[in-house]
Amino acid sequence: MQNIFVERDAWIIASMLAPLMFAAWGAGWWVGWRERRADYEPLVSKFDDASLAVLGLLLGFSFSMAMVKHDQRRLMVVADSNAIGDFYTCATLLNDPVRTKLQAVIRNYAQLRFDLAHQPWNPSRLDSALPRMQSMQGQMTELVAQALRNGTPISVSLTNALNGVASNHAARLAAIRDRLPPAIILLLYVSAVLSAMLVGREQGAFGGVEIAGTVCFILLVSFTVYVTLDLNQPERGLITVSQEPFEHLLSSMSK
Repeated sequence: MQNIFVERDAWIIASMLAPLMFAAWGAGWWVGWRERRADYEPLVSKFDDASLAVLGLLLGFSFSMAMVKHDQRRLMVVADSNAIGDFYTCATLLNDPVRTKLQAVIRNYAQLRFDLAHQPWNPSRLDSALPRMQSMQGQMTELVAQALRNGTPISVSLTNALNGVASNHAARLAAIRDRLPPAIILLLYVSAVLSAMLVGREQGAFGGVEIAGTVCFILLVSFTVYVTLDLNQPERGLITVSQEPFEHLLSSMSK
């Protein structure tokens, strides 16, 4: 189920919500109209208001969770870029031939991560790129070990910089895979549909039809769900994680 909400574009998933809410509103209005025709006296109930309140809370909490995860991914990009930049700076202080070899591996490593973030999202592409990243990390480790055997005076800083690259890689990968639980998205759908049905039932029971208000309500809920889902898909859509730190990093490496 997780793959459905990750692989499908947010606008496709959110666009399915509006017709469902309109259908639920129509069904609720028909039920309320039948009750009115049967001389059933409509009750003044608070369930409609309660359902709208629950929907508002779910939308607010879901959007907040998606925004926090989006900010975490953005911070991980900055931290990853800084870690690679620090490692590259340490590499420039080494003697050749280790310096040239290590700088080349670091540049290729940063370029791979940048290219991967700019390509259309595909989980299989990420899975195929991970062994290449691990291979590059292995080359970095071997070159650092060679520099340590040669007696470099920056052994502590070089080792810490290498550890920072590895740890930030793991943290960024975890942030990329951290998405909203599918149960929350399904709960949003169910709450939105049931709320629209109760609103329609109330309007039908009292013999009124608020077309403009109903349309605005459904569109507003659908758009809010879309933005929430778009935040949950950082690789594509309107709201993406900026790769500007890596652009600056690669630009500085080329000088």
